[in-house]
Amino acid sequence: MKIESREIDGAVVVALAGEVDLQHSPTIRKHLMELMFERRPVIVDLAAVVYIDSSGIASLVEAYQQARKNGTRFVLAAVSAPAMRVLQLARLDKVFALADTVEAGLKA
Repeated sequence: MKIESREIDGAVVVALAGEVDLQHSPTIRKHLMELMFERRPVIVDLAAVVYIDSSGIASLVEAYQQARKNGTRFVLAAVSAPAMRVLQLARLDKVFALADTVEAGLKA
């Protein structure tokens, strides 16, 4: 699992790569929640995620809920096919703001 963050136009782009599972989701959750408390727009790039389980989805949901409370933007961008399958199974593809690319997520 790899997490990289960068700032673009006042928003934070968090790129996740590898497996987002029970072993790694606490680190992801902590990272995302710290960003939520900064009240900045967050774009989560899921292009390189090869696997995501319920704990990883829960981390994304928690950050999304905090962003809504804050009134800030939280977008999932470039969602990989394996991650999209899990989002669709949980019907979360209708809940999250989704963008085809990070650039599109920044404009959303």
